[in-house]
Amino acid sequence: MTIAVGDKLPDVKLMKATESGPEAIQTGDYFKGKRVALFSVPGAFTPTCSAKHLPGYVEKAGELKAKGIDEIACTAVNDAFVMGAWGRASGSDDITMLGDGSGDFAKAVGLELDLSAGGLGKRGQRFSMVVNDGTVEQLNVEAAGEFKVSSAEHMLGQL
Repeated sequence: MTIAVGDKLPDVKLMKATESGPEAIQTGDYFKGKRVALFSVPGAFTPTCSAKHLPGYVEKAGELKAKGIDEIACTAVNDAFVMGAWGRASGSDDITMLGDGSGDFAKAVGLELDLSAGGLGKRGQRFSMVVNDGTVEQLNVEAAGEFKVSSAEHMLGQL
């Protein structure tokens, strides 16, 4: 079942790259007491994700925060090391990169994507959501092959 507006996020472990190594982050703790703009991409360093999706959130981070967003986070079915490297390559500390290496979060929110035919295996769909104190306030899931509703620009229009 796909998560919906008004639902609480499931409590799942994600991984964050730190200087001392990967750090486990429980979604129940991470999203508690704050309003987070979360976006998910099928994979770090992939074309649309690197050319449009992440750069849009980097560029619009100040505007999102001015509209009441406390933190901006990105997740993908990649390990914490890859997510950390992609975050450093993006040139922004405004985005918290959270690895969903086993796809547990994507599966728990019902937004898995099977890209095995293209050699990428099980991934997460491209989506964005505003999460307020652990509850989904806005949810934007892209149609296959699209990049419109999960963009930073679209989210700004919703806030």
